[in-house]
Amino acid sequence: MRYERIQTTVSKARELRPFVERLITIAKRGLKDGAENGRALHARRLVAEDVQDKAIVKKLFDSIAPRFEARKGGYTRLLKVGVRRGDNADVAQIELVGSEYNPALDKPTTEEGAEAAPKAKGVRSRLRAAASRLRGGKADADVGEESAKKAPAAPRQRSTATKRSQRGS
Repeated sequence: MRYERIQTTVSKARELRPFVERLITIAKRGLKDGAENGRALHARRLVAEDVQDKAIVKKLFDSIAPRFEARKGGYTRLLKVGVRRGDNADVAQIELVGSEYNPALDKPTTEEGAEAAPKAKGVRSRLRAAASRLRGGKADADVGEESAKKAPAAPRQRSTATKRSQRGS
């Protein structure tokens, strides 16, 4: 409930669904009865037995439960994403209904409002950038005076095969 959407295996998501729906139902019941009967406090305590983080309990009662006030059930959605690369397990995304994914909100931006340069994702591009930095060239991480202060690279040693061929062996 902290993120309103998580990505996990399908079996874990199916186990999580009734747990989350029960907590939201208890929170709705606490809002409906109000503070006059003392049931709101009881509902908070019931939820706090399962969720130990007070900030999450507060978010559940202040923002999530009022959002589902008119809804009778079915607060979560299970979306199958694909398979995990390492062990080929089925992966699903479980999210609260009404918290649709907006990819524009996830993109990092700089202070000026322009989008930041995309970070190198693959191992190959990271290795190329590291090799470029070692050779004294500019890479994405080396900008400014740091690359100018570096000493020139030492001349390369000849391999043993090259040495043997020059000796006449």
